[in-house]
Amino acid sequence: MMFLRYAVYRFFTMLLTLWVVSILVFIIINLPPGDFLSNQIAELRATGQAAGVAKAEFLRTEYALDRPLWEQYLIWVGFVPGPNGFAGLLQGDFGWSFEFDRPVGEIVGDALWLTVLVNLAAVLFVYVVALPLGVLAAAKSETWIDYTAGFVGYLGLATPNFLLALILFYYGNKYFDLPIGGLMDPSLEGEPMSFEKVKSILLHLIVPTFVIGTSGAAAMMQRLRANMLDELSKPYVETARAKGMAPSRMLAKYPLRVAFNPFVADIGNLLPAMVSGSVLVSVVLGLQTIGPSLLTALKSQDQFLAAFILMFVALLTLIGTMVSDLLLVLLDPRIRYGSRDG
Repeated sequence: MMFLRYAVYRFFTMLLTLWVVSILVFIIINLPPGDFLSNQIAELRATGQAAGVAKAEFLRTEYALDRPLWEQYLIWVGFVPGPNGFAGLLQGDFGWSFEFDRPVGEIVGDALWLTVLVNLAAVLFVYVVALPLGVLAAAKSETWIDYTAGFVGYLGLATPNFLLALILFYYGNKYFDLPIGGLMDPSLEGEPMSFEKVKSILLHLIVPTFVIGTSGAAAMMQRLRANMLDELSKPYVETARAKGMAPSRMLAKYPLRVAFNPFVADIGNLLPAMVSGSVLVSVVLGLQTIGPSLLTALKSQDQFLAAFILMFVALLTLIGTMVSDLLLVLLDPRIRYGSRDG
């Protein structure tokens, strides 16, 4: 019952935080002078294209960009009606992309689930690689296993993602015939889900998953190793060893469980880091994720597209943080749902 109450509390806290983030995103997007339509109107007037100016002015009125910023924000979120009634984020209307001249929902529709798929695969890769290597490096401290894991970890941290993407782009396709570019075979795009389509997606995920997840896995492995070494030096571990407890059981029952807390807490930071870190990788590998769209939107000041993508990344962050908090409560009985006397 206490856990359910805490889960409900964290959910409403997440919604409140998301509302605050929406205000910050809207303010930041509007900080640079001008916007896409203002810049376009200035260019059209300079070249004497009256028809283009009239269309741009119509779009400014249609999407309430001629109103005060506070009113634009309320209309964008969907708290108050705009020129077309209630048509904001709360109503599922994400706005219009002036750069692509299409609704934002159409541009990011397929890219959203592909972004989630790529980054969930990368997160899974991070945990599958970092957990055993971190534990093994700590258990075999100052041996060739520890030194090898450390070398691999530092190599992963030192190699830029885009450089690794370029290397695998060439050698992966040349020597291993790995498909490069996109997340499925072009002939299968738009087709219903089938075994061939799933197989194509999984094959296309190998390179981006490895590239995006390498640095995260290396950093998390180093953290887990450091936490494990700290726990292994504590008196309760020596007591367990003196009582003849099997090393594998002792590691899993005590040090790993305590050292695993930061490992779980990193879920909230890992998802947005993967999304932001995959922008250049997506450009290099030709992935149809939201990364390239965000880059284009920020360069052209396409405010509705940029704002929605930033809100999506913020939502991933908050969901990841909430999940990590709930898992920490289940994992560590010393945590008492935020109470001070627990």
